[in-house]
Amino acid sequence: MKITLKDGSVKEYAESKSVIEIASDISEGLARVATAGEVNGEVVDLRTVVEEDCELSILTFNDEKGKGAFRHTASHIMAQAVKRLYPDAKLAIGPSIDDGFYYDIDRETPLVAEDLEKIEAEMKKIVKESLALEQFTMPRDEAIEYFKEKGEIYKVELIEDLPEDSVISFYKQGEFTDLCAGPHLMNTKNVKAFKLTSLAGAYWRGSEKNKMLQRIYGTAFPKKAELEEHLAMIEEAKKRDHRRLGKELGLFMMRDEGPGFPFFLPKGMVLKNTLLDYWRDIHTKNDYVEINTPIMLSRHLWETSGHWGHYKENMYTTVIDEEDFAIKPMNCPGGILVYQSEPRSYRDLPIRMGELGLVHRHEKSGQLHGLMRVRCFTQDDAHIFMMPEQIRDEIKGVAKLIDEVYSLFGFKYHVELSTRPEDSMGSDEDWDLATDALRGALDDLGLPYVVNEGDGAFYGPKIDFHLQDSIGRTWQCGTIQLDFQLPLRFELEYTGADGEKHRPIMIHRVAFGSIERFIGILIEHFAGAFPTWLSPIQVKVLPISDKYMEYGEKVLSGLKESGIRAELDSRAEKIGYKIREAQMQKIPYMLVVGAKEEESELVSVRSRFEGDEGQKSLADFIASLKEEIKNKTAREIKTIEEK
Repeated sequence: MKITLKDGSVKEYAESKSVIEIASDISEGLARVATAGEVNGEVVDLRTVVEEDCELSILTFNDEKGKGAFRHTASHIMAQAVKRLYPDAKLAIGPSIDDGFYYDIDRETPLVAEDLEKIEAEMKKIVKESLALEQFTMPRDEAIEYFKEKGEIYKVELIEDLPEDSVISFYKQGEFTDLCAGPHLMNTKNVKAFKLTSLAGAYWRGSEKNKMLQRIYGTAFPKKAELEEHLAMIEEAKKRDHRRLGKELGLFMMRDEGPGFPFFLPKGMVLKNTLLDYWRDIHTKNDYVEINTPIMLSRHLWETSGHWGHYKENMYTTVIDEEDFAIKPMNCPGGILVYQSEPRSYRDLPIRMGELGLVHRHEKSGQLHGLMRVRCFTQDDAHIFMMPEQIRDEIKGVAKLIDEVYSLFGFKYHVELSTRPEDSMGSDEDWDLATDALRGALDDLGLPYVVNEGDGAFYGPKIDFHLQDSIGRTWQCGTIQLDFQLPLRFELEYTGADGEKHRPIMIHRVAFGSIERFIGILIEHFAGAFPTWLSPIQVKVLPISDKYMEYGEKVLSGLKESGIRAELDSRAEKIGYKIREAQMQKIPYMLVVGAKEEESELVSVRSRFEGDEGQKSLADFIASLKEEIKNKTAREIKTIEEK
């Protein structure tokens, strides 16, 4: 049989071989770090026997899917440790996740934070025991009886939901056996560095109607140094937590009276409106028109769009005049009604309609998280209506606009192309055409991308932009979705050059995604120290004492007349205290005024970037600051050594 490897080389074997045997044949070093295999695009266990020609990739921890196998094994080690220490604990599920793993357990006496150290210690013993992981199967009925005897009610429920003819996969390590499809490492000894990070509540199967379980979170790496680097990043993330900084900087608040519904405070509104002004500016330059559509529309509209059938569980509904209405979870149907408001010609196309639309979606209470996961947010939507031959250029135009936005804030990003999901509508032909158009536009731009099979929207494939913040975390924000279905369902038309009626094609796209979530990301990316153009307060005037308050007021007036956001610290405090307070509030510039400054009509400039910048005339300071704001320059903060 012929095995085609990732680099295009071919290995030939006379008999069947397991993935780990092939890895060993390639290189003993590769076999030592291998975590899983990928055969013809399907992730498989290292134990999987290859019996025919195929394409094979040997996965390691450096591959995302390889990380999954490694951390999934860590979750089994943790579950084994839990069962050793707390035999009464019942196990639910324990998958790998983006930055680690978790396991949900049910125990009459809940675990506390101190228990995590005990579990970690037991995990270290299991790793030292060097237990081989063995995979085996069992018929469904036997598997149910096996877990019933052990009292593992959650495993029983999972198996009972599978078809009656299912063959159930298990993994065994020492005395511990778990229901699992894999893949896993060959031995527990390979999980060398791990840390249990937190405890949380989680409803069984994610439903609020079910019992609340305890979720133990952890992470794992092949090397201690990698773990320490990751833990340092977590600590840095805690310092940057937008919920804490949002409160300290007076940007937003959350209240029990409106769970998931953020309140923006005055400084937060300055930040939000500055972002929206920027949004309007770049969209005007790119020939978008702005519209605004109602927050609530009737059921028949959502039935036509497909949202009532595909998305109703996430929608807030009400009854008006005995008719069902829904608060919009998305802006697109309203944009379609605007398109329908007058006859359209091919000469009008493309039409680019932007909308800063307030949408509401029902998120489960346990998933709410500051501004990152809310129930009410402003989506910076745009809907582009076009002819088929305009698709590529429009997609490229959107991609360039999104690139401009992310580059301004210093974000790197990567791109993913998501294809048709199982729950979708439309013909195979339309889906193929749409997917090929997105792929072709990305190729034209030279943008590298990965394919997410089956992760598209129900009405069309999409391109997602995942930006990377200053401490290496990724966030999915921008998206471009190509839609053949809604124009068909709403019978949209334009008159072509041939005088005949034709169906337009539609792009749904966002750049920020959710304004609220983007603000949360910016708070954490900049640790609250926003670029000057974005800062709610750009300058703080600091009189040395009450004697110089009048001069301070004069300086403040000059700043405000020039359109600069400024405040005066009029408190009877020492100047050192005022400077420290302004620094804590992440103010870009402080103007200290006292006897020397008043006498010579100057200001002493202190900045977040350089520290003491010396004395300047107010006019010169204002001129340089206005230039910085106009150009949206992001000044770098100098280190002590550089200063």
